[in-house]
Amino acid sequence: MKNLIKILGAFVLLFFVVTTVSSCSNDDDPVNNDFFAGTYKGSISYNDGGSTSISTNNGSVFVTKIASGTKYNFAFSDSIPDLNGVEFEQKGDHTLVMIGSSATSYIRIDNNELKILFIKDGKTWTANCTR
Repeated sequence: MKNLIKILGAFVLLFFVVTTVSSCSNDDDPVNNDFFAGTYKGSISYNDGGSTSISTNNGSVFVTKIASGTKYNFAFSDSIPDLNGVEFEQKGDHTLVMIGSSATSYIRIDNNELKILFIKDGKTWTANCTR
């Protein structure tokens, strides 16, 4: 009887793990989800206006939606400083654009693509990434 309970428990655990992993998808839409977390890969760069300049074609940006529902955090690879608490508004059905975007400073995100040209305090972050 104990062995039957152990086997049944193992199957339930296996079912839970498979269901959880298979429910994660690259098609998750950052606009329509209460919780969003996704990794975008591609070219990223950072320049602090001084001695630090980082650039790579094989970088990544991990994007998370924070509790406010309109703010997002961007965690860069390759020792590039993170961007946190950036506020967005919805443009179209599946696209978010940073509030206060201009020709020289913007962040655009959808379920497939991340584009960043962000300038603040003489520091510049860029990203041209896909999922």
